[in-house]
Amino acid sequence: MEQGTMTGTLPRHWTDRPHHRRWLLQQAAGLFDFFQFASINPKGGFYDLDRRGKPLKLDNPVRGIHASARMVHCFAIGDLLGQPGSAEVVDHGITFLWKRHRDQDNGGYYWQVDDNGAIDPSKQGYGHAFVLLAAASAKCVGHPLADDMLADITEVLETRFWEPEHGAIAEEFSAVWTPVPGYRGQNSNMHLTEALMAAFEVTGERHYLDKAESIADLIIRRRATECTYRLPEHFDEQWTLDRNYYHRNEMFRPAGTTPGHWLEWARLVLQLWTLGGKVHDWMPEAARGLFFQSMKLGWDKERGGFYYTLDWDNVPDKKMKLWWPLCEGAAAAHYLNQHAPSDFHEESYRKIWGFISRYTLDRENGGWNEELSDDLKPSNTLFPGKGDIYHALQACLIPLFPAEGSLTKMITEMPDAAA
Repeated sequence: MEQGTMTGTLPRHWTDRPHHRRWLLQQAAGLFDFFQFASINPKGGFYDLDRRGKPLKLDNPVRGIHASARMVHCFAIGDLLGQPGSAEVVDHGITFLWKRHRDQDNGGYYWQVDDNGAIDPSKQGYGHAFVLLAAASAKCVGHPLADDMLADITEVLETRFWEPEHGAIAEEFSAVWTPVPGYRGQNSNMHLTEALMAAFEVTGERHYLDKAESIADLIIRRRATECTYRLPEHFDEQWTLDRNYYHRNEMFRPAGTTPGHWLEWARLVLQLWTLGGKVHDWMPEAARGLFFQSMKLGWDKERGGFYYTLDWDNVPDKKMKLWWPLCEGAAAAHYLNQHAPSDFHEESYRKIWGFISRYTLDRENGGWNEELSDDLKPSNTLFPGKGDIYHALQACLIPLFPAEGSLTKMITEMPDAAA
């Protein structure tokens, strides 16, 4: 591996090298350009885009709550950076969440809506986590709806979803808050941890951080440690692991284990450790273990990229290579390089970006290929097009800032850091 001692001045980490930093900024700018205007649905919300950046469906498309909330979050980041037109995207998205996704009668937020109203009125923890993230990000840029939404979603999470006996949230309810029994999931709780940290950063209210630490304690310190940092995904209502769980929606609840989530938690748990004053010694150890296992078991050593899922014998199950585990791997490697620097973490960072540059960036059409087949050809078996800026944008920007907090916090506190 190339070391800084070759010249005495060459920085050891790519994230300290000017060209790499410029390259990351260029990729982020390309993502803003790809999604910013093409995604806007004049009837509210956002279009999902095809591989060429055109709306997949123009006539009354379904809008998922997580997609709307992620656009608010990403373009709040854009507004903080100075991306022209970002404030208008934030306003478009948060207004849609507040007026169309929000259940005005029963409270909470619908999972999916179209031009005519809710088509899937269920209340899902995953979606509510992203509403909290959107509200916190919108507050960072001073949107007038942000405080009301932040108060509303906080109350819903506290009174409907939070289960204090477990220290995590329930998964799903009907439109009128009848519990959907039999399942608890780490994915919704993982994204809620991200959102709770963002809410803590923007408000200073400790109860958000306490909940984030509680979730991490359950899912990482206890359940992931029990599985040698092969993060389990699916549980029953008592948070007992269900190794045989199967759900028809392989996008949100894939069977087996998902190395991309091991990587995502590696970053989040280090961020949580930092925000909490570095008092929980198990957190950096867990981050190292999660990242190591993801590279050892989840990385395709022949072709490169992360397998989507493994079975419980560590055999690759779904072998397609998705963009978001690569994004989470790059961000996690940056965090580890900041808090637990090693040749392994730096080599992994370079390996991941090398794969992204060669296979995942779509230089012909713009944006990123969200799915590659096992032989690394663009495909669309799970994801229909290019529907998401969130993972890729954060992967490009997180390495430009100190690994001390969310992007909105770091950009606000260190606006010149990305230069």
